Amino acid sequence: MQTMTHEETRAFLLSGTRTAALATVRADGRPHVAPVWFTLDGDDLLFNTGEETVKGTNLRRDTRVALMVDDEEPPFAFVSIEGNVTLSDDLDVMRYWATRIAARYMGDDQADAYGKRNAVPGELLARVMPTKTVAVKGVAD
Repeated sequence: MQTMTHEETRAFLLSGTRTAALATVRADGRPHVAPVWFTLDGDDLLFNTGEETVKGTNLRRDTRVALMVDDEEPPFAFVSIEGNVTLSDDLDVMRYWATRIAARYMGDDQADAYGKRNAVPGELLARVMPTKTVAVKGVAD
């Protein structure tokens, strides 16, 4: 098992269509975990969510999050991120990032349509600013 370099971590996170498992905190302290499509802006991780979803509701109240992205194929690898979120409802900024996220998961031919669909009133752009990152490769080596 080896720690990934910063460059390896970024490459791992941006590889293919892996989703992140996002953990937020409910009002009563219970965790909530949901998959999210994401991309990176520098070291920040960005995703969209509805303002009235469990994620959106939790994030407006408590900005602390944890995310985990893994490779389920041997020799296995994962990146775990803890951080704080800022939320934006700026439709122009949201559309830019929603389109980039959509291109990753749905392809360039559908990116604009998904970007428009995910950048509307009631949606939020979440920016995770990492406070701790653990990135490991070769777990089974």
